[in-house]
Amino acid sequence: MKYRKLGRTGFTISEIGFGAWGIGGMWGLRDDELAVRALHRALDIGVTFFDTALAYGDGHSEGIIAKVFKERKARATIATKIPPKNGRWPASNEIPLRDVFPAQWIRECTERSLKNLMVDCIDLQQFHVWSDTWIDDPDMSGLREECARLIKEGKVRHFGVSINDHDPDSALKIASSGIIATVQVIYNIFDQSPERKLFPLCLKENIGVIVRVPLDEGSLAGTFTMNTSFPHGDWRRDYFKEPRLRETVERVEKLRPLFEKEGLTLPLGALKFCLSHRAVSVVIPGMRRPEHAEANSQASDGKTLPQSLLSELRMHAWSRNFYD
Repeated sequence: MKYRKLGRTGFTISEIGFGAWGIGGMWGLRDDELAVRALHRALDIGVTFFDTALAYGDGHSEGIIAKVFKERKARATIATKIPPKNGRWPASNEIPLRDVFPAQWIRECTERSLKNLMVDCIDLQQFHVWSDTWIDDPDMSGLREECARLIKEGKVRHFGVSINDHDPDSALKIASSGIIATVQVIYNIFDQSPERKLFPLCLKENIGVIVRVPLDEGSLAGTFTMNTSFPHGDWRRDYFKEPRLRETVERVEKLRPLFEKEGLTLPLGALKFCLSHRAVSVVIPGMRRPEHAEANSQASDGKTLPQSLLSELRMHAWSRNFYD
């Protein structure tokens, strides 16, 4: 496992992190035994960054991480998130900040996550949605002050923002504000939009970049077919409904031979695509099984994709948002 700096936080973390959304129970049937084994295997391999959220199973994901870390007496960097008080994903520019992240809500959620994670201090506390219109909101001063208090009290080390899906430009102002140390953003072969404005700004401001959805919700793992179906309880039943599944599979299959020429599997190539950008600090694919941890970790070998292949992959960017 190779390691990188997480922006201005001072943390040195594994460049492949553990995305813990799946172990919260939103990808079909929840299997806590498998989740525990996956976490143990990730630690064995050298993963030192774990990303979860209070909203992932109403704290269930945080609790499983806490259990494993207590058993192992492990020390790693843990990032979690404050859900929007109004329960709305993504954030709306029309809704005032007081309805989403009032100061008391920030503190209440932080206290809950501290309890769930069984820690005294959260390494990285992230706002789970964001709208840059809030920078000029009258209640922004309250958010700033509450963040500063929680840091002063030793309950949070750093704050960050998890950017709205497929909307990297929605956090450009806060990235320059001095409030946050990291951004979490969707970035993969299909969605290359963060490269235009967000990544250059993060390099300038020394903001850590956490890449989520590097495998496009599983499509870039290369296992989908035209007949793929998802179990009840798996939110992808709607996300990849027809004709979306068909078009996705067709586009994915065009990528496979490009990586095979380099001796890479499709998922390894997709992860390496993300790691090949120098703004990226860590990539957090989901790891619901121990074999996921083993497979994903192989992308961390210190070798980025050749420029010739990166140039080819630029032509496969796909402007779409299945969340809409």
